[in-house]
Amino acid sequence: MDIIELSWVPDPVAVVEQLHSQPYPFWLDSGVDHQKLGRFSFLGADPFFQVVADDRQVRTTNFLTGSEKISTKPLFTLLQELLCRWQRPKTTTLLPFEAGAVGYFGYELGHLIEQFPQTTVNDLQMPDAFLSFYDTILAIDHLEQKSYIISTGWPLTDEKSRKHRAADRRRWLEHIVSRAGNRSAPLLPPRPLQVGSTVSCNFTHDQYNTAIGKILEYIRAGDIYQVNLSQRFVIDCNGNPWDFYRRFRTLSPAPFGAYLVTDNHTVMSNSPERYLLIQGDYIETRPIKGTRPRGTTPEEDNRLQQELQQSSKDLAEHIMIVDLERNDLGRIARYGSVQVSEMEIIESYANVHHLVSTVAARIDPRYSTIDCIINSFPGGSITGAPKLRSMEIIDELEPCCRGVYTGSIGYLDFSGDSDLNIAIRTAVHHRQQLYFQVGGGIVADSDPQMEYEETITKAESFLKTLKA
Repeated sequence: MDIIELSWVPDPVAVVEQLHSQPYPFWLDSGVDHQKLGRFSFLGADPFFQVVADDRQVRTTNFLTGSEKISTKPLFTLLQELLCRWQRPKTTTLLPFEAGAVGYFGYELGHLIEQFPQTTVNDLQMPDAFLSFYDTILAIDHLEQKSYIISTGWPLTDEKSRKHRAADRRRWLEHIVSRAGNRSAPLLPPRPLQVGSTVSCNFTHDQYNTAIGKILEYIRAGDIYQVNLSQRFVIDCNGNPWDFYRRFRTLSPAPFGAYLVTDNHTVMSNSPERYLLIQGDYIETRPIKGTRPRGTTPEEDNRLQQELQQSSKDLAEHIMIVDLERNDLGRIARYGSVQVSEMEIIESYANVHHLVSTVAARIDPRYSTIDCIINSFPGGSITGAPKLRSMEIIDELEPCCRGVYTGSIGYLDFSGDSDLNIAIRTAVHHRQQLYFQVGGGIVADSDPQMEYEETITKAESFLKTLKA
């Protein structure tokens, strides 16, 4: 394995522009809160292997041999086998991610886990999961202002061949990073976005309020306690989606951002929410439930923050989700290890205040990283409680598949460690259109008009970017 510390910290924007000439570039982008949540960013391209799940069919591609196959095994069974095949211990304590899979798990994988029928339409033709395996990455430590290139030589097993591949791939990425630091090197050709004038939605205002009314009926009948209902917006967006993401992360930075290029979609996320962090036997999730817009003056901003902290509706909704997450982690945790280390704290971002908690545990040694995902996916903050019935109601009321939205984006390290976000504040570019989705939790005392307005507040970060 080759690992080198660079003598400077490259601009990740310039690195991505160089990586665009390579297959399947990615950027796991920590744009804010470097002291606590957003310390590391990771970049790479040109994977050696890929797994794509689409309508319960799983396709694998080995880029080293050029072979493509349809797997006879379910997605999570296959991922478990691949991670065991390429399992390797961490070689340094400097970095949480050295090599492994990067990509997304789509929300509709919940149907595969919970075994209930899917009725929504996948009109974006988006795979249920898209995971590429990388043996060479650039890591940036924002807190220490250091950067590293890690090249493992995997998946080759012969030691001599692996060392040769590791050195060769390390030099390849060094060259790309060096070009990114050279101002005379050509960058990605500018293709400014041409944005349409009309934003359309998969709900009308009345339809969204009617759907909320249906949820309130289910709550009064004792069917559920809350449901996260969302609506999706779309706008014509010709040009390079990379231009949108550069604006998006600048105007609304977040600790769990991501930029992924797949076969037919570009995924761009500025998520503030962590789905699962796994480090050794430690696991945590950080559900967000409760939102207010930022104020236009310090006085208004403080008032809105206090309003969120004191809202009985938001606090009750938040406690329900924390309890759900405690139950999810309890399925794979050592007995008595589940704890809430942070409860209902305020985190403020460029456009919104959020109410956040941290639920953590120690993983029972019988369970793997994939087991942890199976027992907690999708995250409770974007489904409702109880989870299964809430997901059935979401499927009944929302007309389209969510795709990556409210699924998860991040990495699975070959050591077993992982960091995955909840894919909120996430846009998808597909066939010269930009799609973004926003939602909120509906509980017994929800006011339909206020819930609708909350979704519009959450959409503002996208609309500001498009207007920039």
